[in-house]
Amino acid sequence: MRREIPPTGGLVFGDVVLDDTCLFAHRKGEQIRFTRSERALLLALTRNPHRLMQRNQLLDAIALTQTDASDRNVDFLVNRLRTKLGDSARSPRFIATQYGEGYVWIATKASAATPGANPASVGDLLAILPVIPSQDKHLAERADAVTRQMRELIAGRLGAGETVIVLGPDESADVQGLRYVVKVSFQDNGARLDCTATLQEGPSRRIVRAFRLDLGDAAPASLVSEVERASIAIAEAIERQLGEASEGLGTPIDQPLEIRQRKASTLLSASNPKWLEKGRQLSEARAQNPASADIALQWCLHLFARLVLASPFAGIGRDERDEIESEIEATVLDCLPLIEANPLLMLAAAKLLYFVDRGHLALAEDLAERAFFRMVESPAALPLLGQLRQARGDFDAALAFYDRGIEMAEPNSEFDLYLRVLKCIALMAAGERERLKASMAAFSFDSPHNTPELIVVSAVLFTPPGQKLPKAISDVLLASGPSGASNALSYIYMTSARHLISLPARANIMRWMIAHFTELYGEDVVAPFIRTGTGLIGAS
Repeated sequence: MRREIPPTGGLVFGDVVLDDTCLFAHRKGEQIRFTRSERALLLALTRNPHRLMQRNQLLDAIALTQTDASDRNVDFLVNRLRTKLGDSARSPRFIATQYGEGYVWIATKASAATPGANPASVGDLLAILPVIPSQDKHLAERADAVTRQMRELIAGRLGAGETVIVLGPDESADVQGLRYVVKVSFQDNGARLDCTATLQEGPSRRIVRAFRLDLGDAAPASLVSEVERASIAIAEAIERQLGEASEGLGTPIDQPLEIRQRKASTLLSASNPKWLEKGRQLSEARAQNPASADIALQWCLHLFARLVLASPFAGIGRDERDEIESEIEATVLDCLPLIEANPLLMLAAAKLLYFVDRGHLALAEDLAERAFFRMVESPAALPLLGQLRQARGDFDAALAFYDRGIEMAEPNSEFDLYLRVLKCIALMAAGERERLKASMAAFSFDSPHNTPELIVVSAVLFTPPGQKLPKAISDVLLASGPSGASNALSYIYMTSARHLISLPARANIMRWMIAHFTELYGEDVVAPFIRTGTGLIGAS
């Protein structure tokens, strides 16, 4: 087996550097080698980061290496990998256990991009796989020459920081975790050599581009122009895919990709006022173009903004909220068949289905993960992916997504604030008080991107009981009265707590805020549905 890899330094996870093939790793200056089964398992996990890998999926990954593989083999191999990586099942840094289901690779890959590389580029996502019908040595040599040249040309077009790899003919199983695969098939028909190249998306196997290569009679020198033509076409198709991934929701299509992705991230932030302001415009646009899924989802984001940008102290009645969320749900479900080709719209749909909290968590996860895969780790997807992991109780994975987003966000931007607030909520839900304190010290809720009411609510939410609130905050709470306090509790529960499956995690989010308000107004300030939804029966 052969794999050509540009010298990018490997995959860095904390103090472990993995060879791109997962044949070996380096940790603290020492080389770690993996068995064939360990390598198969490690490839399956690292190519699906922050995603639950069921035991049956991992069994499939090691099936070719063990004839009698079972669940126990998976557990045994995971334990061996943990030992070699210096990991711990109790406090995992690399492989977390999802009890009764499988395992999750939770380590975040460090950036190893070449200085000056395009930050919006493909990354280590493209494999070229030669497909040869027989072990014809002559044909294999010609395939090798074509795929080597193709790799160099595509990598040069996409940027120096990209990883374009060439797989051996017997490594077809290794394409599972890649975003794009170019399958180059060769068949010798005597008088001519038939060759086709097919560019596919890795997870969906959707064909992006397919064409024939006219390789003529011959010598490697005569292949150059034809392989160059095909390589340029493949690179252009990938670049076009990246551009299309940021189209929709009113994002500008005439600006550089990095700017478009940043704007898309802001459009999907929880507190973006744009959607609230565009209500009349979107209503008119829907009437003129009722078949547009893009406009319909923008309208849903307007409805979403009406719920999250309402004053927490004024409140929205349960009936009105129910009506708005029912419209969001029905509209999004109607749009789903129309948006499969647009990852940004898929991400918007996933966000909205997650928010209404009507049993669509698995559907939202599917949409978000497929959108994320096609958006090439655009920061736009990271907040929602974190929230979805958080809803399942996988706080380490959620925090990894938030931290990655914070690294990519412009400091002090609206998107940066949104991610930091989500991170604080995750730490609170997980009961990580010391880490919460450190995270809160890194930024201020008193931001121009926050409304005055949300600044007050945030201060109450994240201040432990017994710790005195600033006078300005206390004055607002007293002025709000018991009705305003009850509305604020309901607002936080509906926007931040109800989505978590775990009642203790919901209780962790609500407990401090409840304590502050009940100290002022008594236990009746807490609505019964909040008590039921958190398991908090008392006021403390």
